Amino acid sequence: MKKICLLLLPLLIVMISCSRENYVESTEGESKIVIEGWIEQGDVPQVILSRSIPIDAVIDSTTIFDYFIRSAKVTVSDGEKEEVLSVKSNEDRVPPYVYSGSKMIGEVGKTYVLKVQYLNRNIEAATSIPSVVSIKSAKYVKANPADTTGFVYLEFDDLVNEKNYYQIETRLDTVEPIFVPALYGNLNDENFSSSSVSLQVSRGIYVFSKTKYKPYFTDGDLIYVKLRTMSKPGFDFWNSWQNEVVNGRSPIFPASTSLKSNIKGAIGIWAGYGQSTVVVKTPPKK
Repeated sequence: MKKICLLLLPLLIVMISCSRENYVESTEGESKIVIEGWIEQGDVPQVILSRSIPIDAVIDSTTIFDYFIRSAKVTVSDGEKEEVLSVKSNEDRVPPYVYSGSKMIGEVGKTYVLKVQYLNRNIEAATSIPSVVSIKSAKYVKANPADTTGFVYLEFDDLVNEKNYYQIETRLDTVEPIFVPALYGNLNDENFSSSSVSLQVSRGIYVFSKTKYKPYFTDGDLIYVKLRTMSKPGFDFWNSWQNEVVNGRSPIFPASTSLKSNIKGAIGIWAGYGQSTVVVKTPPKK
């Protein structure tokens, strides 16, 4: 028998099936805390908390909010100062509650320690923000000029003297309120044939879209493209998430076991990111 854990990613609610061992631990003891936390270079730390949901639980649009945690003490420190994060409403996310900082701003090279105190649990994780890699160019390209759809082609230079992991995210203006990981957008630089990288970017999967998912972009779209650098734990987490999405053919009910995690005392991810963002314009829709 298995359980389902509610994983609050920065883009959507994801259900991950956990092992029998975890199921027994959860049903005979306490449920697991699920964390999705991040700090980008130039931005404040943000954390979303929930409790894992047993597979036999009755869940609807009302009861699901009972699993979200809004009463924890969440702190982030950088070795010099510490900030207690405050719960803020964010209607662009589900749930619309995010623990956010206001004073601490992410800096490249710094290490950030996350601590969560909830009931009798003490949870901790650490991450750092790697060097930023800037986007050289991003263009909307069609296979045929007469087409009304196309893809984004992205170029950047990999830092040759460093080990690097990347994630590409996309967002459609007025359509998607948040950035979502591009399909096959998690990159390990050991797979690059050259330090000059050029690749096709497919649109990310936004679960709450009102239209059927399509991997391409369309004339009339205003596309935001973000290139993020991350550490190995962040890459492992997102790569396992990507594999679940592809193999399970559903970003809500992935197919196999738990996603990778770097959290002590909980499951999920606490990750630091360097980031470079550009806007790509497409021809007007006819």
